[in-house]
Amino acid sequence: MKANIKYAAIYRHKEQFSITAMCNFFEVSRSGYYEFVKRMNRTGKDQIIAGLISECQKRTHGIYGYRRVKIWLSREAGLKVNHNAILRIMNKYGILSQIRRRKKYKKYGQQLHKYENILNRQFKAEKPNQKWVTDISYIHTSQGVLYLSMIKDLFDDSIISYQTGTEQTVRLVTETIKRAMIKEEVADGLQLHSDQGFQYTSTAYFNLTKEYGITPSMSRRGNCLDNACAENFFGILKSECIHRVRPKTFEEARELIDEYIHFYNHERIQLKTRLTPFEKRCQSA
Repeated sequence: MKANIKYAAIYRHKEQFSITAMCNFFEVSRSGYYEFVKRMNRTGKDQIIAGLISECQKRTHGIYGYRRVKIWLSREAGLKVNHNAILRIMNKYGILSQIRRRKKYKKYGQQLHKYENILNRQFKAEKPNQKWVTDISYIHTSQGVLYLSMIKDLFDDSIISYQTGTEQTVRLVTETIKRAMIKEEVADGLQLHSDQGFQYTSTAYFNLTKEYGITPSMSRRGNCLDNACAENFFGILKSECIHRVRPKTFEEARELIDEYIHFYNHERIQLKTRLTPFEKRCQSA
């Protein structure tokens, strides 16, 4: 057990037991403990807790989410920290779990609008702007999580539109759609497929698709394969770009996303067509 964890345990129980007795029990010096307290008062508790969480992630190979970190802090350091505070500190210092979790569908009140799975895994399109898929992903930075909303055309796999934000909101999705509709000439019959996230069941999403004459399609509950084409792009983006650089700030992440999507659309050759998405789109035109 590292000294900081022992000091944290002593600090936690300082009202219950003698400092000297606890230092002797943990085989640490009193001077070291008091230096720890001074450092904690000087730098703030967030930084001390972040150091302990970093030690936790190091020991567990970065697989612990905030719930398990809360248990670990209690067991190893005797610290009782609110789970919301732990999540905030993990976001603040970029020490979140490195495990990619399967997407969970959260209920934000009542799901107002649900749609049939019209796409039904028919991922081929005969022409541009016939079938679009959309989704939101999480880009981790040292500042916290940056959310990326995007729309992908199944005709050529190009990214038609995207939007980033520091909050996962309905507006993030609606702005992505508005950008796409400004950019593209869309005829009747366009399908837009999504999962059952709260943004896509919202009234604002319903009204916007109705305004533009878009036919919404929706994955079955908890079935990520129904929107595999959207998930696939996020996997490529992260493996070829984000995970290689590990952006520290929101601004750095945004710049990386801008550069990579331009590369993906205009320069990255698709194995199945031997063309870039832009080249295939130009051929159809």
